[in-house]
Amino acid sequence: MRTIPSSELIINADGSIFHLHLKPEQLADIVILVGDPARVAMIAEYFDTKECEVANREFLTVTGTYKGKRMTVMSTGIGIGNIDISVVELDALANIDFETRQAKSEFRQLTLVRLGTSGAIQRDIEVGEVVFARTSLGFDGLLSYYAGRDEVCDLALEEAFSNHTDWYSKLPAPYFVDASKELFDHFKDSVREGITIAAPGFYAPQGRYVRIAPHDLKLNEKIESFEFEGRRITNFEMEGSALAGLAALMGHRAATICTIIAQRVAKNACTDYKPFVRKMIEMALDKLAAL
Repeated sequence: MRTIPSSELIINADGSIFHLHLKPEQLADIVILVGDPARVAMIAEYFDTKECEVANREFLTVTGTYKGKRMTVMSTGIGIGNIDISVVELDALANIDFETRQAKSEFRQLTLVRLGTSGAIQRDIEVGEVVFARTSLGFDGLLSYYAGRDEVCDLALEEAFSNHTDWYSKLPAPYFVDASKELFDHFKDSVREGITIAAPGFYAPQGRYVRIAPHDLKLNEKIESFEFEGRRITNFEMEGSALAGLAALMGHRAATICTIIAQRVAKNACTDYKPFVRKMIEMALDKLAAL
């Protein structure tokens, strides 16, 4: 059995994992992931009890109970790189013995649900709607650094998308990963199904033009017109593909659910979106409590 060197899995002097500063016993099986640390406080307001609150850098974590179900809510900050850190360290908390630095003999499956905000790229999706990423589309390239990437990706969908968009060869290859089917079936009566793009940036990677133009000014139009077996790409965000892909490789259940706060086709956005986000949170907490 492989023993993980201290340089590969850094454990702090107090027994917590390097970036998250969490100890294994502080982690619930259900983990809600958000970008903004302030959203952790918003979600934790609904908890019946709170066991702990841990903060380090952009990672703020609260573990408690909601309707009797133990849950952890954690902020990841913005971007794919932070999801790589978060998911790998959460898995280590669940499945690595910190004393021996070896994988535990009994696997512990986590349920990882990201609650985020997003911009719609289809005209019929309105601000305030909630989209469940039944499939995540990664523009970031992260998953290709991990063994087994092709086994968890939809290769036919990748090929069709790349051909349709005439994908620029110097960009990372796009990849498509499905969310947990069990989670989709559990949430589908309360959300709109979608294919959600996770972009490695907020501006040019999502087709925004401020001073420096995107490489392909027509890319969003190509994305909007893409269709595969009756399915469309619905919205942009910045984390879901890494979450879906890493969870699939590790054997965890994962999903990304986003409130739409911008209509990219109509070119409008809502800055007072907290009531929409709160409604999503209340729905998600009730659904997770019923798992």
